[in-house]
Amino acid sequence: MSDAYVVGDPDGLSPLLTEVRDAIARELHAQLALRAERIELADVPEIAYQAALRVDETLQCRRVGSSSDRQSPE
Repeated sequence: MSDAYVVGDPDGLSPLLTEVRDAIARELHAQLALRAERIELADVPEIAYQAALRVDETLQCRRVGSSSDRQSPE
């Protein structure tokens, strides 16, 4: 059993996976809006690429945030 269930997270996802899921959902929503609510099979690689960029942004923001948390004030 995942720790997420122990702490009462209804999704059963870690905070990182929740952020990744949300980033993918935002990108899919944006792509559907751009493509008149229809995704053609030929568009899937481009959409996957854009979703990967969105996930990378999310991970970069987490890394920047966690590294600034570790730095002590001078």
